[in-house]
Amino acid sequence: MNFIATNLNGAYIIEPQVFADERGYFFESYHQAKFAQNGITATFVQDNESRSTYGVMRGLHAQAGGFAQAKLIRVLSGTILDIGVDVRLDSPTFGQHVATELSADNRRMLYLPRGFLHGFAVLSPEAVVAYKCDNFWHQEAELTICLSDPDLALTWPFAPAQAIISKKDQLGISLRSWLKQQHLIPRYRPDLAS
Repeated sequence: MNFIATNLNGAYIIEPQVFADERGYFFESYHQAKFAQNGITATFVQDNESRSTYGVMRGLHAQAGGFAQAKLIRVLSGTILDIGVDVRLDSPTFGQHVATELSADNRRMLYLPRGFLHGFAVLSPEAVVAYKCDNFWHQEAELTICLSDPDLALTWPFAPAQAIISKKDQLGISLRSWLKQQHLIPRYRPDLAS
């Protein structure tokens, strides 16, 4: 496996080694020892899978506080633009993001440590996305940030107004609003106080 460090500490793009012949192909999608050698020691406890059609955008999602989740995301069929946003309060890259195309063809994976928002846009007629989490989902800890939050300035392949977005995701709040609700701005992010 090739672990490609991103500009965000702890976030990696992972390219598996694929063995192909006339029968098809084989590759390791996860290998605990190889991940640990690259500093990824998450113990995954839950696997999730979603199917979406072209134009669907999902996110930006996270679990807050002690329910935060590290995620290992890959695409089983189709193609997506996958985005992770660093919202770790003490991180020097707070508010910055990593974006990469994940597909069944390139077999790349994206690893996001705890403290990242996650979202994606479907670029193919349909896409099946699978991801591992190192913590269980809890409804009361769910955080949904607006896909078009101006403070994040994310570049999506199509405008959220033209995309297919769930009602829950349409009601996502701004990151600034969430920080204010949690009374975190004065202590951690005074630059977002206005």
